[in-house]
Amino acid sequence: MVAFDVLRKVEVGAYASDLLRAAALDSRDAGLASQIVFGVLRYRGQLDFLIEHYSGRQAKLDAEVRTALRMGIFQLRYLERVPAHAAVADSVELTKRARKTSAAGLVNAVLRKVDPAPVAWPGREVELSCPEWLLARWERQFGWQTAEAIARAALEQPETCVRISSAGARTQDIGSQSIVPLLGLAPGQRFLDLCAAPGNKTAQALESGVRAVACDIHLHRLRQMKDLGIGLVVLDGTRELPFASSFDRILVDAPCSGTGTLGRNPEIKWRLRPEDLADLQRRQRALLASARAVLARGGLLVYSTCSLEPEENEEVVKSLPPDLVVETMERVPGRDPGDGFYAAVIRSNEPANG
Repeated sequence: MVAFDVLRKVEVGAYASDLLRAAALDSRDAGLASQIVFGVLRYRGQLDFLIEHYSGRQAKLDAEVRTALRMGIFQLRYLERVPAHAAVADSVELTKRARKTSAAGLVNAVLRKVDPAPVAWPGREVELSCPEWLLARWERQFGWQTAEAIARAALEQPETCVRISSAGARTQDIGSQSIVPLLGLAPGQRFLDLCAAPGNKTAQALESGVRAVACDIHLHRLRQMKDLGIGLVVLDGTRELPFASSFDRILVDAPCSGTGTLGRNPEIKWRLRPEDLADLQRRQRALLASARAVLARGGLLVYSTCSLEPEENEEVVKSLPPDLVVETMERVPGRDPGDGFYAAVIRSNEPANG
């Protein structure tokens, strides 16, 4: 029931990981709910094809009925831990619980046809369970071999990486851990994290002994960082920043499409639209401009995203004079370990003694 409710809420804009954390299930139930939710989201393209394949028609289904069928087929074909009779019975009961009793017979009939036999997928977007427009743009950018690797990586459960420091252990993707070292932090430096929540990169930066200020537009997200013992500021980073003094090091880990994190956040690939990238780029350029305005002489700024899209990465950085870009880094899922990231190290307009 939790998995069903989460998937229905994801359809209208929520994020699966947030909802599953809030469900407060015991570890065994939480594990199964997570497997079902993320499995359905990762393989949604295949599952929707299989619904038509087993039903023998392109039926227009109510959203609740389609969700129950996706869950049932996922458990029957992709999970070994759930007995077939239980997967069928539960999906039928979920359909009834959603007040779609008239469709219970259809759900039962379709799921009883499901078997493990290989299926001929009608196209790469179904086989890789990824929208064709994303595959096409990755193919243009990286070549087909890498594009396919990105899509296949998004079908796998990401590895759990833990960063160990003197402050304790914290779960943090290995790709995410690669960003903060680009800043070259040193004790005593004044450090600004402009888009800080939930705080993994801020905590990593604090290991260097910096004097940190962390910002985010959402108060409830900043509250997650209160144990770090640093200044927390709620603000819109796309506007002029309210700081009287400048910062030696600044991190702009900008809000983005998140296409480098599809294994972790698979709902993104079904939610994102090509036209979204222009609005994201507008906000990213504004964040970068605001941050540069408070960068100290001789300081360094790192602009980063967990996106694979050039509109959010190279095209944002190209708005700067080329001589200010010290270096760039790109991590691609399926080619590099962990999530996908882009980062650019940017120096201030003036040297420290200018």
